[in-house]
Amino acid sequence: MRLTSLGFIAITLMFASFVSDANTTVRPLQLDDVFELEFAADPQPSPSGEHIVFVRTWMDREQDRRRSSLWMMNSDGSNLQALTDRNINASSPRWSPTGDRIAFLANGQIQMLWLDSGRTAQVTTLQQGAGSIEWSPDGNWLAFSMFTPKAKPAPVSLPGKPAQAEWAAPPIYIDDMNYRADGRGFLASGYSQIYLVSAQGGSAIQLTEGDFNHGGALSWQHDGKALFFSANRYSDWQSQPLNSEIFKLDLDSRELTQLTDRFGPDANPQVSPNGELIAYVGFDDRRLAHQHNRLYVMNADGSNVRALTADLDQGISQFQWQPNSRGLVVGYVENGAGIIAEQPLRGERRVLANDWGGLSYSRPYSGGQFSLSSSGYVAYTQSSTAHPAELATVRVTRRPSSTTLTALNADLLMKRTVGEVEEFWYRSSVDEKPIQGWIMYPPGFDASQQYPLILEIHGGPHTAYGPYFAMELQLMAAQGYVVLYTNPRGSTSYGEDFANLIHHNYPSHDYNDLMDGVDAVLARGFINEDELFITGGSGGGVLTTWTIGHTDRFAAAVAVNPVINWYSFVLNADMYNYFSQYWFPGLPWDMPEHYLKYSPISYVGNVSTPTMLFTGESDHRTPISETEQYYQALQLRGIESAMVRVPGASHALHTRPSNHMAKPAYVIHWFEKFRASKGSGSEE
Repeated sequence: MRLTSLGFIAITLMFASFVSDANTTVRPLQLDDVFELEFAADPQPSPSGEHIVFVRTWMDREQDRRRSSLWMMNSDGSNLQALTDRNINASSPRWSPTGDRIAFLANGQIQMLWLDSGRTAQVTTLQQGAGSIEWSPDGNWLAFSMFTPKAKPAPVSLPGKPAQAEWAAPPIYIDDMNYRADGRGFLASGYSQIYLVSAQGGSAIQLTEGDFNHGGALSWQHDGKALFFSANRYSDWQSQPLNSEIFKLDLDSRELTQLTDRFGPDANPQVSPNGELIAYVGFDDRRLAHQHNRLYVMNADGSNVRALTADLDQGISQFQWQPNSRGLVVGYVENGAGIIAEQPLRGERRVLANDWGGLSYSRPYSGGQFSLSSSGYVAYTQSSTAHPAELATVRVTRRPSSTTLTALNADLLMKRTVGEVEEFWYRSSVDEKPIQGWIMYPPGFDASQQYPLILEIHGGPHTAYGPYFAMELQLMAAQGYVVLYTNPRGSTSYGEDFANLIHHNYPSHDYNDLMDGVDAVLARGFINEDELFITGGSGGGVLTTWTIGHTDRFAAAVAVNPVINWYSFVLNADMYNYFSQYWFPGLPWDMPEHYLKYSPISYVGNVSTPTMLFTGESDHRTPISETEQYYQALQLRGIESAMVRVPGASHALHTRPSNHMAKPAYVIHWFEKFRASKGSGSEE
């Protein structure tokens, strides 16, 4: 097809030169710059490798929503153009085997785009939203997963209602273990099933049955006669939430064949291009709080299982077969940085890129997406501390080098100055373990001045911060604060043992690691020791409240969606069947002393730090009742405190752009109240 050239690469180079010259003038980010953010996601090279389609995400100021459209460019970065209208939320683009069509999702339905005409049509009329779409090898069918309701009549029928009477809504009867989920609320009765629909449109055909959830990544057998997927079909699946297996589904007979059998998750099967092997990820479950996903391969019949990444002390988060079936490309995080590497079936693993990520634009979390082309390059989301994810490519060669293809945030960076980020390492005072951290400097930073410091703590607790863009932290730095973020013990990407130093021991010495980071920055001489502030979300909220119960060195604190009381958390959180087994050595009523020992509420009597709490009212992961407990305890003690409740917000507070603005705005508002010297170190 012919595409109109935009001279994109030339524009990008001109922009880079302009920014270099313009940085002498400091123009800090403003709160509503949140609506200017854009990022690339889910890149998909065409079968020929000539084009790349990707999801371009942007913020809708009028609707206060995150929106997405499909865009396409040549693999060299030229000829960028939109494929879908901005008025529909398009996602999950998938090329047909012949490259003449793109199937994608919009408004819960499967849509089809014909490249020769540019026309788009909806090919399904589903009652529920589709997911995990996958083309059949012959291009005639699309497999997908979909939640399928299952009617559960109420066990009680009340008599006596007059025909025209308006009675109260009937009681809701619940007997499922998992009955609500963060971001979804109370769950309807039903299960995820696998379906098939003609690529020409028509009725969906249900392929799986039973009171089990089927789905995740789907993969077709080489001849199109079977599908592979992961499911937990054990009778006790609700009480063993991680135990899943790989299944083969014969499309003619609907017969299921279980290919794996171990205690632990086996997930995301991918059939090799030659049809002989299946790659998947999983681990032998030891009920640790953090366990690495290993990459495995087995014969297509489930025999000869072997681990390809047994030597890698990092978890595999994404993988894809190379066209010759002799190896795979894998993605993992090491020392906070996203790594894309070539993993042969035989031989040594080789790093291709170390800047993979950029999708978590609110805080500097790891995480990215990539896809391998048949012509030998990887299209991936490229991370940077200066902007959210851009689209890049790297060739699978002996001397790989990356090429950045997009500059989606060029307009924002042309008018704003983003704070620079410096990586550093320090030693823990507990056991001399090396700890990695990053310092974000305010725009116009001058080392001869004194600045206030914000310690911002990541959640998880088993996650990792890294060299990624973080709008919330940048907005804090824009107000004249130095922002410190680190990966204390418990963080991922430093090996399984490091992550499990807090197994059944959280919070504990991770607190010391954080304080050591603060001390390391103080030693540099540009921080006002009377203006130390602390904040963090989720697990970071736990450590924020734990910290102020163990030290009074901070002038003020903001705890975002924290856990305050592990006893009440386990009995209120949506994933309680997981947390109670993997985070704790027993059930709360059997060992209340353990739960209270590690609960910040146990140390609230020590708190003298002015504290604000900030939580979504629809948070089912760390319910707002946790925040309410701590707020009321602080009020009873007469500690200056405030509670900010975000109506309708789940644990993912940044999903709505206005909430993304509100969080750093309230944090800065609270900290400014307790500044020792207003405006110290700030640029006018």
